[in-house]
Parts: sequence; structure tokens; C-alpha cells
Amino acid sequence: QVQLAESGGGLVQPGGSLRLSCAASGSIFRSNVMGWFRQAPGEQRELAARITSGGDSYIADSVKGRFAISRDNAKNTVFLQMNSLKPEDTAVYYCSLTQSGADYWGQGTLVTVSS
Repeated sequence: QVQLAESGGGLVQPGGSLRLSCAASGSIFRSNVMGWFRQAPGEQRELAARITSGGDSYIADSVKGRFAISRDNAKNTVFLQMNSLKPEDTAVYYCSLTQSGADYWGQGTLVTVSS
């Protein structure tokens, strides 16, 4: 079993920055993909960014140039650096881990961008 624990959400003004962290524990395989999804009120969950254990990353067009994803394999932790935040970035951000065809999710952390 895999557990994911997110941290770093909160309230930030437009143009500000936040850094989300997600630590995975349990039975973690060497090869996996960790990522961040987000779900705004009334919207479907969407992928923001993901990164493989080998370091290959993908950033969604909606956040490209503002968000960056990184990971520390030794600590099974993934980070999402969010800069130049906009009100439309307001959402619950979920950490995910995929390995051997199975998906695991964190409970989510709320990010609110508002003045």
C-alpha cells in the first residue's frame, strides 16, 4: 500500500508563489510517476504536472512557464513550485503516484489565490 501526504497549500495573493510538497510512503517501486492534479470548484480534475522517477517531466499548457515540478527520489517526495499565481489557479491540488498500473492519491491541499 502507498500513502501520499501533501503540504504547502494556503491563501496567496495574485502574483504570489507557493510550493507544494508530497511525501510518499509505503511500498514504493523504483520506477514510478508522481504528479499533481488540480480540481477547481465545479470543474473536472485536470493534470497540472507530472515527473517520472527518471526525471522526465510534463507541464500542462495552462501552467507552463509559471509552475515547475521536481522530485527527490531518495525521499520519495515531489514538489510543485507555483509562481505568478492567478485567481484561476484556485483549486484543490492532489498528489498522485502511479506504479505498476496502479494509481494512488493524496487527500488534497487547497490553494486559494485571492486578494
